Amino acid sequence: MKKLILVISIGIVALGSSCKKYLDINDNPNTATSGTPEVVLPQALVYTASNISSFNNYGSQLVGYAANAGGYGGFGSAVTYNFSGSTYSGLWSSTYDLLNDFQYVIDQTEALPDYGYFNGVARIMKAMNFQLLVDAYNDVPYREALKGVGELTPVYDKAEDIYADLAVQLDSAISIINATEERQHASSTSNVKDLGVADPMFDGDMEHWLQFANTVKLRLMIRGNGKVTFTNTSFDDAGFLDTDAIVNPGYIKDNGKQNPAWNTWVYSYTGSNGNRAWIPSKFILGFYDGHKLDDYRGYAIYYQFPNTTSNQLGYESNDVPSAPTGGAWLSGANAGSSRGSGDAGNSIGIFKSPGWGQPILLAAESYFLQAEAVVRGILGSGDAKTLFDNGVLASYSYLYRKPDGSYDNNWVPATDYASYLDMNPASYLVHFDLAANQQQQIEAIITQKYIALNFIHGHEAWNEYRRTHYPVIVNGSTDPYLTFASTQSISSRPDRLPTRVLYPNTEAANNSTNVPKGISAYNSFIFWALQ
Repeated sequence: MKKLILVISIGIVALGSSCKKYLDINDNPNTATSGTPEVVLPQALVYTASNISSFNNYGSQLVGYAANAGGYGGFGSAVTYNFSGSTYSGLWSSTYDLLNDFQYVIDQTEALPDYGYFNGVARIMKAMNFQLLVDAYNDVPYREALKGVGELTPVYDKAEDIYADLAVQLDSAISIINATEERQHASSTSNVKDLGVADPMFDGDMEHWLQFANTVKLRLMIRGNGKVTFTNTSFDDAGFLDTDAIVNPGYIKDNGKQNPAWNTWVYSYTGSNGNRAWIPSKFILGFYDGHKLDDYRGYAIYYQFPNTTSNQLGYESNDVPSAPTGGAWLSGANAGSSRGSGDAGNSIGIFKSPGWGQPILLAAESYFLQAEAVVRGILGSGDAKTLFDNGVLASYSYLYRKPDGSYDNNWVPATDYASYLDMNPASYLVHFDLAANQQQQIEAIITQKYIALNFIHGHEAWNEYRRTHYPVIVNGSTDPYLTFASTQSISSRPDRLPTRVLYPNTEAANNSTNVPKGISAYNSFIFWALQ
């Protein structure tokens, strides 16, 4: 499939690289507004990047990537888990806002075969965003949602049913894209509309969109395994993602146009500090600083590693350190690594520069999903060890890549991964072939996924912990390297963690008849969760 090499214009940047949407067709249903698919689709993809950054923040606080820093207060439910309908409520409103935009593109292009690529991509993104909601809230409005004033109090659908239908919608998107491509290639005078600058994620490469759809479907099937009946368990011949899915409309160091995660956690466009109230937890730092497995990626990620400022979630005292003045706790904000990660704005690690793209789905996660699917028999072919190894190597590759896509000579992913293997000769969490049974294989896969998603996609790591209880924590321990549960937790569960967030207050106020009742943050579970 031919790749369309396209450049995203600066005009797209203005459509929204921050938390504010510059075009929102859904703010007021009583005011008639409209936009073309060429305008609405890219702004929805860019806002998706900002929304994913918010999901990462929520997940990272719950799954042990971040802890409260010293010198700050007001952490409240973030350290007690005393959740209310206002806790993380923006996840709900922002995602439904996005879903309305993707539904608008679907509706506008449904009867326009020449817009098949737009229609297919909007369907894929709709499925991905609905999965985000189900994984956070379980049952949500689905079939009656996204109808505007036509249905203001939609019923809630069962999470399992939504999962099953999302897979159907992904199959439909794949069929639409393939049919559109056949029409385009069948005639030299085809009027098919290429995505062009409307695609800030794959630059119009439809092969990658097919792979992205397959990978999202695979994630649905793994989480729904044994609980959801999928009507079609096969995948398109395009295969699965082997590259990082990254949205970048042309982020630059300017007001409202920076990478959203950089703007939140590193520096504003004026150079003022981003959020300094959160620092690494000792639990996640332990995977890099010698307590557990790896130091190579530690040097790539963390400021002043291995002496990085850290804390145990919930511990508040005068001796709790704060984030370093003038630098974030990730080395992407400063040249803090002894191996020389580069200056702020031109770095490796997690936060590379204000112009770096926002990842939506990492190649590392794709490989780990495939490895687990092979182990569980969901995929009938493939070598789990090779896929596992590719996942770890992809993590190194993502972290070591500079903003311009190049690599320094002293940061070679394959070399450091080989050293990582040598440093851990007896660990089945590193050497997949040492895993003695399926349980250890799954533990190795999810533990390495946990490391790879560190403060990039914290929500996915949180989902996977709740589904598998990996990485292993020691219930009841007070050792910060053995558990990431908050010291102030009010949860009575053995692991002292919550199980979910609560439905937002807006649902209780505006859709009280349909919103599920009796939901608890400690004993109500997402349908795929291990109890």
